[in-house]
Amino acid sequence: MASELPGKARRAKVPLAIVAAIGQNGVIGKGRGLPWHLPSDLKHFRAVTMGKPLLMGRKTFESIGRPLPGRETIIVTGDPAYNPAGPGKACPIYIAHDIEAALALGEERAHAMAAEEIIVAGGGTLYKNLIGRAERLHLTFVDLAPEGAVRFPAIDWSQWREVSRERPRPTAKDEATFTFANFERCSLPL
Repeated sequence: MASELPGKARRAKVPLAIVAAIGQNGVIGKGRGLPWHLPSDLKHFRAVTMGKPLLMGRKTFESIGRPLPGRETIIVTGDPAYNPAGPGKACPIYIAHDIEAALALGEERAHAMAAEEIIVAGGGTLYKNLIGRAERLHLTFVDLAPEGAVRFPAIDWSQWREVSRERPRPTAKDEATFTFANFERCSLPL
């Protein structure tokens, strides 16, 4: 399905992909950070998201603390006055005040960047609101069950097919073992 652009040729819709690391108990966050220390997963996240627009909630952005190099960040927040750089300062990011605006901006930026997908990079509320519209999942299954209040939404696995799985050897700095798995939606709801 292509979207109509006034005065321009039709462009193919860019797929929406979710990237997340998930504990055995569904936990993805603790407070304003990750509930584990996995440098290998952060390296994997960088490889999967490089050159793509990232949609993330305000709390997720604030937990990272800065725009990520080589990617374009779109912060989704309901606060019309939100400025992550502070009053009177500019920051190389985009702000969207609702999900539809974020998706439209993600589509625009993905075309400008020639990116093959738009990344949903967290947090829990954004994952919950967009999992039904995602076409791809890039998941890290972490072999820990940490405490944490932020959880990944339930996945109806009958709607997904696994396309790859890798269980890399953790480095000495990784505090757990993990598996990288990629999925594609069997079909999108109408």
